[in-house]
Amino acid sequence: MPLTELNNNDKKILLETAKKSINFGMLNQRALPVKLNEFDKKFQEDAASFVTLTLNNNLRGCIGTLEAHQALIKDVSDHAYAAAFEDPRFPKLNKKELTEIEISISILTPAVAMNFSSEKDLLSQLEPGTDGIILKAGFKKATFLPAVWEQLKSPEDFLNHLKIKAGLNANDWPDQITISRYRTISFK
Repeated sequence: MPLTELNNNDKKILLETAKKSINFGMLNQRALPVKLNEFDKKFQEDAASFVTLTLNNNLRGCIGTLEAHQALIKDVSDHAYAAAFEDPRFPKLNKKELTEIEISISILTPAVAMNFSSEKDLLSQLEPGTDGIILKAGFKKATFLPAVWEQLKSPEDFLNHLKIKAGLNANDWPDQITISRYRTISFK
């Protein structure tokens, strides 16, 4: 699905679905089941999404997938529930937090492998604020959504923190490293 096809009403529907899934999950310990036939075709198309929860401008949960494998509306419902109750970095969301969290949704374009000859060459190709990056080195893998550029503004910081997230040393540059880039449409 081309990301430009989402209008403000579509974004509102996705955000409402995420909120309903979290509320449903608080009571039922599972994501809100969605009936695909109740939604416009664009919501039924496979898409990859991340749902991010923040509380007082601090990360409170973020779960998603890098590759499209299910209908967008179901993907958002599942990831909203998982961000609230299954992110291993945080305790389950509690009822008080439920009224205070901010929900953000990022819908990803398919990732495209980048060609580069060195770390310096890669850094020169990165587009701050626009690129989401997937780093792979052997069995190690990590991603940063484009929103992370808000905290890590330079390509060097962005890449070094991504290497650390993947379990590498910030100074490492493995021979088998691969980098893929994707874009998102993000809204809250």
